[in-house]
Amino acid sequence: MTRPKFKPGVSGNPKGRPKDKTPATLLRKSIAEAMPEIILSMIEQAKAGDVAAAKCLLDRVCPTLKPQAQPICLPVNGSLAEQGGEIIRATMAGQIPPDIGSQLITALAAQSKIIEIDELTRRIEELELGRK
Repeated sequence: MTRPKFKPGVSGNPKGRPKDKTPATLLRKSIAEAMPEIILSMIEQAKAGDVAAAKCLLDRVCPTLKPQAQPICLPVNGSLAEQGGEIIRATMAGQIPPDIGSQLITALAAQSKIIEIDELTRRIEELELGRK
């Protein structure tokens, strides 16, 4: 049987991993040190017509705006089918954007599944109580 190099409970590297010596850390440091020159170079490239450099700079300074949904008012009474019909009518009339209408219909479908599972669970519990 071979003997272990180190005694149990004793580290083979008591000082631990050397700090700031990993390749990733060294790369980050060198990039951080060269950052001003890199940015100036990208600005010059963008001015010279490099679209990729211009896009990179603009994406950092002016990120693309994410669409924000506007609040909508729809009646929430009635069955799920009636609510779905109301959503479709409002979408077709241009009161709701199509993507929002689609999201609302998807939410109603998910709600119908939740109601269905809840009802099935309740019926099974009633059947099990009736057998006892």
